[in-house]
Amino acid sequence: MTEQTTLTAQDVADLLRIAKNTVYELVKRGELNHYKVGRKMRFSRSDVERYISESRKGVSPEPRRDSPAGGRQAGEGGFIICGQDALLDVLTGFLSRRAGVDRPALRSYVGSYRGLVNLYHGEVQAATAHLWDGDTGQYNVPFVRRLLPGVPAVIVHLTSRVQGFYVPAGNPKGIKAWSDLKRSDLTIVNREKGAGSRVLLDEHLRQMGVRGGQILGYHREELSHLSVAGAVGRGEADLGVGDLKAASQVEGVDFLALQNEQYDLIFKQEDMDQPVVQAIIDIIRSKDFQAQFQHMRGYDVKGMGNIVAET
Repeated sequence: MTEQTTLTAQDVADLLRIAKNTVYELVKRGELNHYKVGRKMRFSRSDVERYISESRKGVSPEPRRDSPAGGRQAGEGGFIICGQDALLDVLTGFLSRRAGVDRPALRSYVGSYRGLVNLYHGEVQAATAHLWDGDTGQYNVPFVRRLLPGVPAVIVHLTSRVQGFYVPAGNPKGIKAWSDLKRSDLTIVNREKGAGSRVLLDEHLRQMGVRGGQILGYHREELSHLSVAGAVGRGEADLGVGDLKAASQVEGVDFLALQNEQYDLIFKQEDMDQPVVQAIIDIIRSKDFQAQFQHMRGYDVKGMGNIVAET
C-alpha cells in the first residue's frame, strides 16, 4: 500500500493491522474520524495517525470513554488485551463466540513495553510482547521479570515471526547485517520507544557500542511497521526495522531477514484460573484457530499455546 493522504477502510485496516470490520466498529464507537465521498467511507492519514498516537498512551486507570479498548476499564467487566497484531483480532473474534465467557474481550493498541507496564498496574488483563534481550538472547522472559517485579506471571507462546530490515527495492546500498548500522552513509527510520522492533534495534546498537544519535534518522519515529516500510519505499530512508508481513504490503521495498522473534501472551499468575483466560488458552491451542494462520505469510503456528515460562 502506498502512503497516500486519503485512505479507504481497507487501507486503515492494513495500517492498523486489524480486520476491516474492526475499522467500522471504531467508526461506530466514535473513536476514529471519517468522511464520505458519495457513499464511500474515507479517512485522512492524519486522523488515523492521531488514533494510533492516542492508542499508544494505553488504557488510563481513570475511566476514559475514548479508550482504544472500547471505553471499558478493568472494573467495568471487560477483559483487555494489549497488542497490535491482527492475530489478536482473530483471537477476540473466537472468544466472543465462546460459550460460557461472560467478559467481553477488548483491545488496547499499545506496544510491547507499555503493554507490560499496563499489566503490572492492573489496567489490562493480558499483554503481548516481542522484546529481545541482547544479554541473554531471550525474548520476553527477562522483560517480564523486570517490568512485573514481584508479580508472578505466565508467558504463553503465540507465534514466531521474522524481523529484519526494510530496504529500497534492489538494495542499492548493499545492506546485509546489523553491522551496517556503523556506516555513516545510511539514513534510517525508527519505531517509537517501547515497540518491540525499536528495542531490537537498540539492543543491537548497544552490543555494537553504537549510540543511536550517531545514526541519521534515528530520532524519526513512525507508529507502525507499515509506516516504516512506507518511508523506505518512498526513498525517505535507506532502512527500517520491522517484520516480514508488512514488507509484502508495501511497493518498492525488499526485506532482509535477520532473526526470528517470539511473540508471546502474558497473564498474571493470579488470573490463570479465570474462565476467560482458560478459554483464551484453549482457543489458541485449537486446530480451528491455528488453521487461520497455517498458510499465512509471517506466522508460524508451531508451539502456539505452549507455556514458555512462569516467572
